[in-house]
Amino acid sequence: MTNHYCAREAANMRDTTRTAAVQRLGEQWIRELARPGGGGFVCSPAGLWLALTAVAAGARTETAAELRTLLGVADHEAAAVVTEAARDWERTEALNVATRVWNSVPLRPEYEASLPDVGFGPVDAAEIDAWVCERTGGLIERLPLDTGGDIALVLVNVLALKALWELPFPMSRTREVPFTDAAGTSVHVPTMHAPVPRGDAWTTSGAYVVELRCRAEPGGPAPARVRFVLGEPGEDAARVLPLAWAPEASRDPVDADAVTWALPRFTLRTRIGITAQLPALGVRLATDVAAADLSGLSPVPLHISDVVQEAVVKIAEKGVEAAAVTVVAARAAGAVPRTVRHIAFDRPFGIVVLDGSSDVPLFAGWQADIPEYEG
Repeated sequence: MTNHYCAREAANMRDTTRTAAVQRLGEQWIRELARPGGGGFVCSPAGLWLALTAVAAGARTETAAELRTLLGVADHEAAAVVTEAARDWERTEALNVATRVWNSVPLRPEYEASLPDVGFGPVDAAEIDAWVCERTGGLIERLPLDTGGDIALVLVNVLALKALWELPFPMSRTREVPFTDAAGTSVHVPTMHAPVPRGDAWTTSGAYVVELRCRAEPGGPAPARVRFVLGEPGEDAARVLPLAWAPEASRDPVDADAVTWALPRFTLRTRIGITAQLPALGVRLATDVAAADLSGLSPVPLHISDVVQEAVVKIAEKGVEAAAVTVVAARAAGAVPRTVRHIAFDRPFGIVVLDGSSDVPLFAGWQADIPEYEG
């Protein structure tokens, strides 16, 4: 009993540490994405963490130390951590997690062996596109990066979710209502309406948070939870989105006997070139042709040349679809009265998809523009 308890406590501690690392990365990255002049976006902090941590398993010396500061882990111990994380998160109902490496330079056999759930093979653009399309259920049709030229290695991570709401929005209550975007333009858009069950809406730091749970089979794995965050007028994504995973102790119930809400039907899709944002995240050595040390990955001197993510999230009456493809490419050197509170998401708002058992931000989006939906 004691050994079992200790093992469970150790696992819980690892999960807490990992969750904090992904949340921290998410907060840093969202600050970059929310800079003035930017519009709406959707990203996957968990996908970026998984992809970079899989590469960090092959980092050594000062490059490993740099990546450890950002990711919480690097060097030899990173492989086991990233494998455990992917397996844990895939226990979320309807979530698919997969990582694959295509390479044109030799890799260390011990690196390949350290990642038992990752497939390896020679660079083949058609094969990569087909794998991405299949793994995302067609939500993302091809890799968001050209693999031609002198790319020596492509590591691709996919997160994909397709789930029904536990409590769907009544189709009969969807109607056109105004949505005002970040520039102040107001347009009528199809908007869903529903009551919010007690306990599924709260306030934190001045923002409203509404949680939708996805449907799960009885006795099956825990479902994903989707949180929508509405800040004060004028607040940006960097301030609002992290409130989706604010500690439970910071939450206050909505001061009303009943809560209803309105949410636009929408699709968010963005492709983010992360390479230029890496210095702001603290990653400099890994991208430096002369200084990068990825010697645990390949005997050929490599450096990270490109990090790109394409992500999409679709919200409608019946459920949620979301997918993210993160690619890290490397080049060789030489690359009381009854009150009702109505919460109308009728201006810029955030959306965060959490895994089924902790508060890992699988996806995070900011709806700043007039919502559109891909039917």
